[in-house]
Amino acid sequence: MELIASSRGTNKLAGLYPNLHFVPLDVTDRRQVQQVLRAEQPTHLIHTAAMTNVDECELNQESCWLQNVTAVEYLVEACEQLSIHLTHVSTDFIFSGEHGPLTEDATPGPVNFYGESKLAAEKAVQASSARWAIVRTVLVYGTAHDYGRTNIVLWVRDSLRAGKQIKVVDDQFRTPTLAEDLAQGCWLVAKHDAAGVYHISSSELLTPYQMALQVADYFQLDQALIVRVDANTFTQPAKRPARTGFIISKAQRDLGYEPHTFQQGIAVLAQQTAS
Repeated sequence: MELIASSRGTNKLAGLYPNLHFVPLDVTDRRQVQQVLRAEQPTHLIHTAAMTNVDECELNQESCWLQNVTAVEYLVEACEQLSIHLTHVSTDFIFSGEHGPLTEDATPGPVNFYGESKLAAEKAVQASSARWAIVRTVLVYGTAHDYGRTNIVLWVRDSLRAGKQIKVVDDQFRTPTLAEDLAQGCWLVAKHDAAGVYHISSSELLTPYQMALQVADYFQLDQALIVRVDANTFTQPAKRPARTGFIISKAQRDLGYEPHTFQQGIAVLAQQTAS
């Protein structure tokens, strides 16, 4: 068994994994998708690429649709032709936020364009004749490896270390997901040749404010710098669902999936970023 890594452009992880088999691929290029998958002949494809900045998706809807829907249609087409098992990563943002935590059969109702695009991608996968699974996840955090991105844990830790006051919402609920747990969930889906939809996250329903307090406590930083606010404090182009989070019993039962707690996840990240 061999892992083939891929992304648009050069291999950003070459320094960390010099022996990794890497193939550049722009999934918005149909011809390139066909060429790469025919050349590599994988048995399983785990698709994680997407435009995920929710406000950018709202403001640049054409680009969002290209990356989140059209690209998926290209991958679905190739997987059908080459008999490849497709695992597609999706999001809690396909839901309205009126209820939560949610099971896999909950009714979607996105409240922003990002969610609409991800729901459309799910429908393209579900209509496919290829073997497929959809892995939905929530608020992923972990080490960034110079990708120029941050997440709830790194943002809170680094802000508080710099003595900055931060405003954090306490009226949105999520089940935060350690990146390694998401990777493990995707791996288990491929390993078991699983079919259907699986919710992969932690089982703890927390607000970002509650998460921020845990981060401050772990790193022994000043919690007084964390200001509790509600979502109306911020003016953002895209609406956020108020309450999502996942029930993960299906993945636990069918795949043997067991995630870290948020406290354990902070510890993993702290060890990875220790200098």
